[in-house]
Amino acid sequence: MRIAVTGSIATDHLMTFPGRFADQLVADRLERVSLSFLVDELEIRRGGVAANIGFGLAQLGLTPVLVGAVGQDFDRDYRAWLQRHGVNCAGVHVSELRHTARFLCTTDLDQNQMASFYTGAMEEARFIELAPIAADVGRLDLVVVSPNDPEAMLRHTSECRSLGLPFMADPGQQLARMEGPQIRKLVDGARYLVTNDYERALLENKTGWSSDEVLARVDVRITTLGAKGCLIETREGIVGEVAAAPEQLRADPTGVGDAFRAGFLAGVAWNVNLERAAQIGAMVATYVLEHVGTQEYEIESEEFAQRLADVYGPTVADEITPFLPT
Repeated sequence: MRIAVTGSIATDHLMTFPGRFADQLVADRLERVSLSFLVDELEIRRGGVAANIGFGLAQLGLTPVLVGAVGQDFDRDYRAWLQRHGVNCAGVHVSELRHTARFLCTTDLDQNQMASFYTGAMEEARFIELAPIAADVGRLDLVVVSPNDPEAMLRHTSECRSLGLPFMADPGQQLARMEGPQIRKLVDGARYLVTNDYERALLENKTGWSSDEVLARVDVRITTLGAKGCLIETREGIVGEVAAAPEQLRADPTGVGDAFRAGFLAGVAWNVNLERAAQIGAMVATYVLEHVGTQEYEIESEEFAQRLADVYGPTVADEITPFLPT
């Protein structure tokens, strides 16, 4: 199965604050917040939602096609890194004017985060067409529309409809910027819709759609619930509730959602059922949680299968093992 992953490609600047954000906020002064945090650590890592999802898919033996816009700095080592790990970069557009996007994030002791995102070259993603990419790689079986330049997201979903390509709508943090009519265009007709529980409520509020109305417009709705796992629904009702996989240690939560999507999509590519796909996603998400950086983990097939068995049972591991890279 050939999956194209559209969305942001960025460099992550990850910082650690040895306190709690909540302790620094004064309830009756929130309208004039002016805070500076002295951080202990700074890690500069490769990131971006689309690149993270693509990396995760490649860790599971697939060859995703990355689609996004970057600056010329991408060619210093990021392109080689992704290609070396199995990501096809045929859909990456290189800007002549802007730097690759930057994500700056500070995490406190409670794993709460404050972040900023500089779009940079990502603005040029709106000029990328999917049809030439599909022709170049042979075919596209599924397109992931993850957080990106909003105009690019709308263009990609529109092109998917016109080309008859199934797509996953993954609006993420761009829900905050997009208005109701844009979100409706982004979501309508999606094979899969993925949000976290906060984004779920925001999507319904901005579109004016009820939960049932959203389900009437997509085939499958996945809602991630953090430590509580995820919920899978179709218009016929709840398909399953999948528990999160416990971590061996907790390093940094950045990129956990991207990793879940990578694992879920791998399950889709392997044609396992939705609950099983979500279990794979939950396990990959745990690998990211155990590392600082969104692409610093490595999936070793035997260990991955054993962890699946420990959490979800040996039947799950037996079903997934034949698909894992050898």
